[in-house]
Amino acid sequence: MATYVIGDVQGCYDALQRLLKHVQFNPDADQLWFCGDLIARGPDSLATLNFVKSLGDSARCVLGNHDLHFLASHFGFSRIKDNDKLHQLQQAANLSELVDWLLQQPLIYQSDDKQLLMVHAGLSPEWTLQDAEEATTAVSKQLKRQPEQIFAIMYGDTPAKWHQAETEQQRWRYTINACTRMRFCLPDGGLNLQEKGNPAQQNQLVPWYEFWRSKPHPQLFFGHWAALNGFSPVQDIHALDTGCVWGNSLTAYCIERQQRYSVAGNV
Repeated sequence: MATYVIGDVQGCYDALQRLLKHVQFNPDADQLWFCGDLIARGPDSLATLNFVKSLGDSARCVLGNHDLHFLASHFGFSRIKDNDKLHQLQQAANLSELVDWLLQQPLIYQSDDKQLLMVHAGLSPEWTLQDAEEATTAVSKQLKRQPEQIFAIMYGDTPAKWHQAETEQQRWRYTINACTRMRFCLPDGGLNLQEKGNPAQQNQLVPWYEFWRSKPHPQLFFGHWAALNGFSPVQDIHALDTGCVWGNSLTAYCIERQQRYSVAGNV
């Protein structure tokens, strides 16, 4: 048995299939963990979503910002842009089933022994692991019960700090921003949701994972940040977005073998 954690697929279905062939994935014995952003901007989001859903218990997935944006558009709270290439998905015969499946996916996923954790973007500098679990569980419950209430308040960059959230709705937004949009933070831990570049070119902002360098954490896997090209300097925090949708590569990390595998992206 092997567990493969895979970075942002973003509709790159062919690359995903080549990666699974490369690692000799066996759905009867192995498990795939997806770091979110299964869809958007790649050539075949519909095939990607249908495939991952078909894996059943052989797959685990967390929601990314593109997944949430698609859901928000479905419920009438945003608009899909042409470059998201989601029109085929929006017109799918089984659209309602796919939407329902996405709504069941969490913001973080932890192994049963709490030694492994997967999130799309990162964990707030202000949180403990218990804070993260409680905050994301609250959002997930609401997505399953009344998703419109989440999407009605989801967009916006405030509050920048967890302790500044005064209402339940503000806590939901902060949690989604931290888990699906965050890359950099201010030195005081406030979220910066605009900068997307490489940390080597940034002097004033701090990558979110630096705040977790000295905090207790499990092995932590994240995607979202293509500019890192799969590199995180913090031990046991693994970056897995290697920019497949931009023509770079799609990467999987085998937990048991502690080894990375990559295939070329759009070809």
